[in-house]
Amino acid sequence: MRIGILGSGLIGAKLGVLFARVGHDVTFSYSRNARKLESLARDAGPRARGGTPHDAARNADVVLLAVHWSQLNDVLEQAGSLAGKNVITCMVPLNEANTQLVVPNTSSGAERLAEIIPEAKVVCAFNTVPSEALFGVFERRSITPRPSLVYCGDDAQSKDITVELIRDVGFDPVDAGPLRTARYMEPFAMLGAQLAYGGAAGPELTYRFEWL
Repeated sequence: MRIGILGSGLIGAKLGVLFARVGHDVTFSYSRNARKLESLARDAGPRARGGTPHDAARNADVVLLAVHWSQLNDVLEQAGSLAGKNVITCMVPLNEANTQLVVPNTSSGAERLAEIIPEAKVVCAFNTVPSEALFGVFERRSITPRPSLVYCGDDAQSKDITVELIRDVGFDPVDAGPLRTARYMEPFAMLGAQLAYGGAAGPELTYRFEWL
């Protein structure tokens, strides 16, 4: 698949590197430092490159939206039309201080995004684990049971694509239902962040759901 990364911070950079390492064509974009994009592309291997948000989105089969909530309008303006695109959002709608959600629980950041880009197919995923866990999960992807990763969305084909990428990284995908379930996933991401960054055990935290 051709994957455009809109937002090359901690989670966007790491997911992009892993996607490229399993054979996807990846374009990194939206960084204050152009040399960082070049460095990411070198680290990811021959299937990766750096570019503008428009470059990343134009020919992508999948667009990963991985910016801070405050940067959403700017990155979408730079990316151009996302009509018909499979858009995976790993954003959590946080305030500037990253201390609280700015979208009330009658909606979610993912639903707001879908309203802003109504012709795109939005799936919410990859926002419930710290970025520090991603490489470790990838390195142990041949070991079972794998850690869980929840996702949600309204378009079946886009969800199938998301499942493939979740498995590529090393997680066991858990379908949480329609996009409105992001109303619960985004606060769950805050719980994970509190456990990862607020305790002494460190941020390499994953979770697993099991049915008995």
